[in-house]
Amino acid sequence: MATPSSQASAAGGGVAAQTSQSGAMTTPQSGAPTDPVPMQSAAREQPATGSQVAQVVDSEFPTYDKNGDGKLSAAEFGGWMVALKTKTDPATKPDAPETKKWVSAAFAQADADKNKSLTKAEVTGFLTQG
Repeated sequence: MATPSSQASAAGGGVAAQTSQSGAMTTPQSGAPTDPVPMQSAAREQPATGSQVAQVVDSEFPTYDKNGDGKLSAAEFGGWMVALKTKTDPATKPDAPETKKWVSAAFAQADADKNKSLTKAEVTGFLTQG
């Protein structure tokens, strides 16, 4: 069973923190609270739920479906995945061989029926995988 201190450390995103007698998170050095609402910051780091992913796919899919056929080609999907990756890693280079390999592998995994195009359902399924 985890102690309040170990739970606080886990919720603090890897920053060493302890829970004081009052229940406030404090840093070992200063004694000042590390986050006024620690559970909100921990929640921000949680993966999106399936319904949240579905909402994003529904709203963003048309943006990347350049030809409007209701499916994503490998190039259309690649543009979307590179955009997502760039948000978390600004150093991502779309034309780098490792990026192209990553996108190709992602497309192959997402294309459940192997018809060389992706439906909203396939994209949603792929993005909700653990």
